[in-house]
Amino acid sequence: MKNNAKLFIISAPSGCGKGTLIAELNKRFDIYNSISCTTRKPREIDKEGVTYFFKTREQFEQMIAEDAFLEHAEFSGNCYGTPKAPVEENLAEGRDVLLEIEPQGAFQVKKKRPDAIMLFILPPSVASIERRLRRRAVESGETEEQIQKRLTTVVPDVKTAYDYDYVMVNADLDKAVEDLVTIFKKAKDGGEGLEAFKADNMKETIDEVLKNA
Repeated sequence: MKNNAKLFIISAPSGCGKGTLIAELNKRFDIYNSISCTTRKPREIDKEGVTYFFKTREQFEQMIAEDAFLEHAEFSGNCYGTPKAPVEENLAEGRDVLLEIEPQGAFQVKKKRPDAIMLFILPPSVASIERRLRRRAVESGETEEQIQKRLTTVVPDVKTAYDYDYVMVNADLDKAVEDLVTIFKKAKDGGEGLEAFKADNMKETIDEVLKNA
């Protein structure tokens, strides 16, 4: 039987609702969700091997030396990376793999795995991102400084959408879930019927989000 397992990469600005969309995708398909390694300190809500694999900087650097990552990067003094072995093992077993990573890491993976399918989720506007981040901060306790730090990455992240395979907008949850499921299904079979979501055909939508930033 032919192995049709695919490697999917999903990126979106912080506060765009990608976590909710990915949760809906997981309800519908058997997907291995890659778990990243990090050198940051665990928080109370973190679980080893569930939220992250926690590593010392020495362990992380050893993994880099052993070429054990598909991608890795450093943010705010902490290292993050996608371990290669679980991804390769699940793909070999015929199971689709999903990476929820930043654009910097996404392009590293695409370079190593040109067959990876890259999807960028756009917000309807940058203003909507700020509203979501502020609502979320009420529960998470994030400070104004942390919110502003997240907001500074939105425009640079959105600019990378031009170079993704597919682009969609999360303006309405039900519609966004429908679009995500459609992209996931059809991209596995070669992408026929997804012309409307191709980055080249979403250029005006990306332009509009950036123009109003």
